[in-house]
Amino acid sequence: FNKVRRMKYQFIKKYPTIWLYLFFFFFSGTFQLFLYVSNYSGFSGLRESLIFCSLPLIPILLWPKKVKVLAAVLGIPMLIGAWASLGYWMIYGQEFSQSAIFIIFESNMAESYEFVISYIRWWHVFVFIVFSIIPIFIWKGIQPITMSAPKRYALAVLFLLMSVWPAINTGLIKGAGYDEGFYHLMKRMEPAVPWNLVFGYTKYKAQLAAMQNLLDKNSHIPPLSEFSESKPENIKTLVLVIGESTNRERMSLYGYPRKTTPKLDELREELYVFNDVITPRPYTIEALQQVLSFADPRNPEDFLLKPTLLNMMKQAGYDISWITNQQTQTRRNTMLTTLSKMADHQIYLNNNRSQNASQYDEAVISPFVGVLNTDAKKKLIVIHLLGTHRKYAYRYPPTYDHFSTAEGAPPWIGQDILEEYNCYDNAILYNDYVVSTLIEELKKTQENSALVYLSDHGEEVFDTSSHLFAGRDEANPLPAMYTIPFMIWASPTYKIENETNLWPRYETRPYTSADFIYTWADIAGIKFKEMDQSRSILSEHFTSRSRWIGNPDVQKSLKDYSTVIEKTTDKLVLKM
Repeated sequence: FNKVRRMKYQFIKKYPTIWLYLFFFFFSGTFQLFLYVSNYSGFSGLRESLIFCSLPLIPILLWPKKVKVLAAVLGIPMLIGAWASLGYWMIYGQEFSQSAIFIIFESNMAESYEFVISYIRWWHVFVFIVFSIIPIFIWKGIQPITMSAPKRYALAVLFLLMSVWPAINTGLIKGAGYDEGFYHLMKRMEPAVPWNLVFGYTKYKAQLAAMQNLLDKNSHIPPLSEFSESKPENIKTLVLVIGESTNRERMSLYGYPRKTTPKLDELREELYVFNDVITPRPYTIEALQQVLSFADPRNPEDFLLKPTLLNMMKQAGYDISWITNQQTQTRRNTMLTTLSKMADHQIYLNNNRSQNASQYDEAVISPFVGVLNTDAKKKLIVIHLLGTHRKYAYRYPPTYDHFSTAEGAPPWIGQDILEEYNCYDNAILYNDYVVSTLIEELKKTQENSALVYLSDHGEEVFDTSSHLFAGRDEANPLPAMYTIPFMIWASPTYKIENETNLWPRYETRPYTSADFIYTWADIAGIKFKEMDQSRSILSEHFTSRSRWIGNPDVQKSLKDYSTVIEKTTDKLVLKM
């Protein structure tokens, strides 16, 4: 023991700056290291902690005689930020973020207190005590920095440049401007304490203002005219399940040779499975702006000028619940959070800072069952899944790590990409479990009900032999980025009341989810002046038309989806 103490003392004497760095690194770095080692999230959080924990060293390098005082003053807010991250993780099992701040301010304080109390365990207190004592011991060992003034100043400048480089690179070198540079800096600093609290709150306030602006605009949109609903007095439950990044051609339900959707395969006779539906855009926010509104590639402005799908259902008197396992409040997700606020009830399940975190979609099942058991006469339940979003290995628990060899994979999938290819199929396998479970839970209610499942967009995961690529790129479209699953389950009562016997004939119709709101109106039995029956896949008046893909803000960039198919049909994994 004495030998260890001597070695420690010698190390501190020889490397006082490194010891001081370890003091600051402890507060956020140890937590990020735990997340990384446990495979809960990627390396980015740990990387940012390694960089930004050098920031508090700068004032100490400038005024080395005050080393212990400055370390204590700077360490206290870092400890508070670390407490927030540690406590949130122990109670909720998620990383503290601006989304967590959003949930805290949106929640009823009494309910939040009861929830936290119900999850607190005796050992949490022990963890907090140990976690708080460790930096005190490190602090006691801090020694004065003895290096020369020029070296100290040079090191301080180096640490400063390392810290502000994201802003310089984005704002100046890439020419994105001050605002973008500062936003990038905030995003990079957020994993490190106490910036998790400072910038988390700053970003929360900015996104809240943007969201409120959208809600204010929506509140002034006039309702649909000549509005009517079929059998409005009936009890009804409608469920809209929005998937994420799922290419239907990787689902055995659609003919894929690997058994990636065994549970939906078993339900096939109860489903209406539409096999030629595409999305207008390969990105979540941009796609859903059209899917959940009257906007389309030719009229993108209608998202702000006409009612949304939720407005329409509110006009029909539905009690609306929005359950999401997507990140709640980020700059990208402002529009989705705004839509969720149009619902009567919101259940936000994913408050992680990063998408690359193991947040599984089965989290939606319990709250879904809870909403099903409420007394509302007419219910709309919107469920937004993380689905098969990249990074795919984070989308499913270890028990669904089923595909691990090259069996069933196309011949061009080499060992260098096989793991990612298999992870995507495993994510689809787990998604099959979640979607089929939602259907089974709805079946148990024996109500007049229907469930629609579609994905926001697809995903290219080495599906095209000449383009070994994983992800989405609107500038270089491939079919897998656009081909989405689209299916409907309906209860016996719903089938009788809505005469669904013709629907199987419509399963091969070429369709775009940009027209989804018209199909949803048909499913809900809603009519209005602006209704266009030729754009509903379930209407006998349906008309096949060009399916435009691309950025609607640049009309010249729009392409007819058929041209993408013509260029790549011979390169697809399958011809469904």
